Amino acid sequence: QVPLVESGGGLVQTGGSLSLSCAASGRAFSTYVMGWFRQAPGKEREFVAAISGSGITTRYADSVKGRFTISRNNAKPTLYLQMNSLKPEDTAVYYCAGRPGGWNTNPGMYNYWGQGTQVTVSS
Repeated sequence: QVPLVESGGGLVQTGGSLSLSCAASGRAFSTYVMGWFRQAPGKEREFVAAISGSGITTRYADSVKGRFTISRNNAKPTLYLQMNSLKPEDTAVYYCAGRPGGWNTNPGMYNYWGQGTQVTVSS
C-alpha cells in the first residue's frame, strides 16, 4: 500500500495558477511512476501528466502541455502539479496515482490512488 493524500485544489479565475501536492509514504515511492489524472462531471477519468521514479522523464496530455508541470521530491516524498494559464475546461477533480513498473497513461493500470481534490476555474 502507498497512501496518497492530495491538497491544493480550489477556485481560481481563468488564466490563474494553482499548485497541487500529493503526499505519499513508504520507501517504495521513489520506484513508482506517478501520475496526475482528472475527472470532470459526466466524463471519464483522463490522463494529465506522469513522471518517472527518478523524476527525469515526464509526459503530458496534449491539452495541458506547456501549461502544467509535474515534479516530485522523493525525499519528502511528495508529488506536485503546477498548473498555469488555467482554463474553464480544466475544471475537474484531480487525482494523484502511482504504479510500480513502467509508463502507462491508462488510469486502470495504476494501483494506488488519492482521494482527489477539486479544481474549479471560473470564466
